[in-house]
Amino acid sequence: MSALKGKTKEYLTVKDLQKVLDSCKLHLSQIDEVWPNLYIGNVAVAQNKAVLLRLGITHILNAAHAKQGSIGNQNFYGNDVVYCGIPADDSAHFDLDVYFRPAADFIHKALKSPDGKVLVHCIMGMSRSSTLVLAYLMIYHHMPLKKALQKVVQKRAIYPNRNFLALLLDLELQLTKNKKKKTCQIL
Repeated sequence: MSALKGKTKEYLTVKDLQKVLDSCKLHLSQIDEVWPNLYIGNVAVAQNKAVLLRLGITHILNAAHAKQGSIGNQNFYGNDVVYCGIPADDSAHFDLDVYFRPAADFIHKALKSPDGKVLVHCIMGMSRSSTLVLAYLMIYHHMPLKKALQKVVQKRAIYPNRNFLALLLDLELQLTKNKKKKTCQIL
């Protein structure tokens, strides 16, 4: 019993994550830079080419592709912006986790490109888009979910739905298991 003393792992719950989200005192704005050259915004700013040009946005990840009110596609942006669309629903049943890796890869590649600036958006810029940005921070910056949430809510009012928070908790578990597999040595 004494060998386990002090070794208990703190497991986060969706409720714990919602408390972090509730701690945010920011008002929702159209667009915010939440990480260097990485922005979360709403559909209105995503469709405002003048603002995108002024900000120097080079890549757009639309987490509400083909949803009512979200008209973005590569033709809309022309050759000035690289577009990626994810047809996600902001619902309790949508498996957004199948897009975590492709979205993170898109963001990472975009930020590594010369002068790369990425806008990740959905309709309001609160749930789908923020979930994909959190997954990126977890996958490419090896951030625990709670720390990633704390970082983002310092810059933007976000509120991923309960389903997406649960999927992010699952991602954290997978990333932790993979990390342990890589560091495990045969004795």
